[in-house]
Amino acid sequence: MKIETALPSHFERLAAIWESSVRATHHFLQESDIATLRPLLLNMYLPNLQVIIARDEQGSIHGFLGVDENRIEMLFVDAASRGKGVGKLLLTCAVNHFGVNEVDVNEQNPQGVAFYQHMGFVQVGRSALDGQGNPFPLLHMRLSRHTGISA
Repeated sequence: MKIETALPSHFERLAAIWESSVRATHHFLQESDIATLRPLLLNMYLPNLQVIIARDEQGSIHGFLGVDENRIEMLFVDAASRGKGVGKLLLTCAVNHFGVNEVDVNEQNPQGVAFYQHMGFVQVGRSALDGQGNPFPLLHMRLSRHTGISA
C-alpha cells in the first residue's frame, strides 16, 4: 500500500469510499443526511483540503485522509478494507508529513473514537452540534505528546 496525493479525477472513487465507510460506522445518519453530505464532500470539502489516498499495488484506492493545517478533517476507509491497517497508514503519514495533531470525531461513532484513542489521541473538548449545526455531537481530540506514531 502506498500513499499518494489525491487528484480531482479520484474524487468520485473517494465519495464511494466515504459512503461505504459512513454506512459501516455512522449508524446515526439517515439516508437524507448521506444524500445531503455527498455533494458537499465532492464539491466543497475535497477540493479545499490537502487529500492523500492509500492505493494498493493494483492501483485500487482503499482509503483517504483530508488535512487542513494541523487538523484531520476526514479519514475514511472503504468498508471492505477496514481493519487492515489502511487508516493507521494514512494517519501515520499525516502526523509525520503534515504535522497533524487535532481531529474532531462524531461521538456517535464509537469505532472512530476508539481508533483515534488507540492511535494516541485524547479528548480535549466536546460540541453538541456538528459542523453543519446538526445534533451529532463532536469530540475534539488532540494527539498526546507521548504517542508512539511513527513512519
